[in-house]
Amino acid sequence: MTLTIRSSVCPHDCPSTCALEVEVLDGGRIGRVRGAGANSYTAGMICAKVGRYAERVHHPDRLTRPLLRTGPKGSGQFRPIGWDEALDRIADRFLELARQHGPEAIWPYYYAGTMGLVMRDGINRLRHVLRYSRQKKTICTASAEAGWIAGTGRFVGPDSREMAQADLIVVWGGNPVATQVNVMTHIARARAERGARLVVVDPYRSGTAAAADVHLCLRPGTDGALACAVMHCAFRDGHADRDYLQRYTDFPADLESHLEARGPAWASAITGLSVQEIETFARLYNTTKRAYIRLGYGFTRSRNGSAAMHAVTCLPAVTGAWAHEGGGALWSNRALYHWDKTMIEGLDALDRSTREIDMCRIGAALLGDAEALRGGPPVMAMLVQNTNPAVVAPDSNRVRQGLSREDLFFVVHEQFPTETARYADVLLPATMFLEHDDLYQAGGHTHIQIGPKLIEPPGECRSNHEVLQGLARRLSAAHPGFEMTAMELIDWTLRASGWPDAKTVMEQRWVDAALPFREAHFLDGFGTPDKRFHFAPDWSKVGADWRRMPRLPDHLDSIEAASPEKPFRLMTSPARQFLNTSFTETPGSRAREGRPTVLVHPQDADRLGLADGDRVVLGNERGTVLVHARRFDGLQPGVLVVEGIWPNDAFKGGIGINALVGDDPIPPFGGGAFHDTAVWIRTADASHAREAV
Repeated sequence: MTLTIRSSVCPHDCPSTCALEVEVLDGGRIGRVRGAGANSYTAGMICAKVGRYAERVHHPDRLTRPLLRTGPKGSGQFRPIGWDEALDRIADRFLELARQHGPEAIWPYYYAGTMGLVMRDGINRLRHVLRYSRQKKTICTASAEAGWIAGTGRFVGPDSREMAQADLIVVWGGNPVATQVNVMTHIARARAERGARLVVVDPYRSGTAAAADVHLCLRPGTDGALACAVMHCAFRDGHADRDYLQRYTDFPADLESHLEARGPAWASAITGLSVQEIETFARLYNTTKRAYIRLGYGFTRSRNGSAAMHAVTCLPAVTGAWAHEGGGALWSNRALYHWDKTMIEGLDALDRSTREIDMCRIGAALLGDAEALRGGPPVMAMLVQNTNPAVVAPDSNRVRQGLSREDLFFVVHEQFPTETARYADVLLPATMFLEHDDLYQAGGHTHIQIGPKLIEPPGECRSNHEVLQGLARRLSAAHPGFEMTAMELIDWTLRASGWPDAKTVMEQRWVDAALPFREAHFLDGFGTPDKRFHFAPDWSKVGADWRRMPRLPDHLDSIEAASPEKPFRLMTSPARQFLNTSFTETPGSRAREGRPTVLVHPQDADRLGLADGDRVVLGNERGTVLVHARRFDGLQPGVLVVEGIWPNDAFKGGIGINALVGDDPIPPFGGGAFHDTAVWIRTADASHAREAV
């Protein structure tokens, strides 16, 4: 047997976008996957689940042939058909429904099952050329984006490798041990070489929090209050950098007086942290110039996430930490790449008058909610790529109800028979990242990379791009992007965006797009029109629901509050061995995660009479979920955590955790409040078990 090592890129929904080295074996199989040691960000480290990727590529349950539904929707009953028949059926039905209801009745739906620009975003080319309904992308990053851009004006920040030069790293709203392991590599360097301290701000003791010097275990949705108290202390104790404030920020005249009433005692009552914990953290942060805040995606999961993100970005503006190497804050570097995605997305055919449906409100849209439909026709057909909305979308009971409509023509292009796939009228088999060419950017670092095709796909799997090409021919969707191969699209996009061509990028393995120090640290101005950081942003420029936003950094009291009927706050945090619903099918990841479990504080468990392993029912007005309990003292009383987006059938009642999550939009732009859910919890006696099932 021969073995060669080939370069690739991890395609999954993670800011690390790791540079990979893949063992390619005889017979078109892969062996072990490792991180590229020569890449200065990946630095030879990848997560264990990707290291075991052969489990996924060569899984016996992969879809390998086009299928046609033969049983009721959701039954998973199909028969094989050929590709020509499958694509003909899809095109004929799309054409018929567009004639009957207008093209907006067709809604292509996608997200980040792959982060490759060609395979992820190419569906928009079909959408734009044919004037199908647009998709408002809210399910993951929308609220954090709004909060970051409000103050800084641009999606860049200090190079993530600078964490190794920091004296203090604050991981706020993230769990990189589970979700972005490379962050821990650079933190470890700072701790070993500089004696840097690690502070983690998180409502439960995650793997990262367990490794921290300080864990600030606050209540969910109270991050803005903590940030305001730290700023209060900075002004009170003389640690605010007034020169920096005058030169680089809007520094409203009433900022200090606004913060005077938002000190540690005020924040303690909101966050549940002690006054001493807040004072100690404020002193540490405010007196450390090389203080690097690594912001996570937890901010995107709360109804006040945009306001909280903005408040935390204000911290380095008050202390002037932005100006120092190893200082400032980073959420995403997505603006580094200045992509021209005209060919990939068909942007030259974009008509912004076409209605846009919020992807988080898929359940409401499919069930005919007029507000969700934005005044347009009902959704009569969908094409889904790169996502599993039957499980991952909010209010998932209503999503599945909508997917069960017999008059909805539903097409899914997938790798595995997911819950969403089971509702398909036509189900198409998809390639994985090692089986097609694609182009990748990073959010957590600064590299451009190409992942070339390394092995042939199993059976009759086709890439997203190939499926879109086949449909475009049948639908008369004319655009040059449909005539190009994936590699030609990659090459065109690189050249049009001012980067080296595809051949050069592959020869070099990556292109480092890092900004000069001054630009990355905003020393030549922030991305706002006046080049200043904004403590008082113009929220009307960020999102339509701007009137609910606070004028100055604050705790926005808009979370789904606990009540006597629903006294607990539920978070649905990421699991270490899964990535959304990816890897939930692989035996290694399933074995390591065990089963769906709710973490319950011992005080609450004692009151409820719960022992480890007991079955409980979690519920609210949206539904009920049956799950096993585990006593866990790494959270505040009244807080519950269920890690991972497990498949519905992993739960005893067959209903997954997102049945409990609301789909109401987060101000000002939208988003899904997955960590912001009020619930009750009861022991699963016979009557409650029947209710849950």
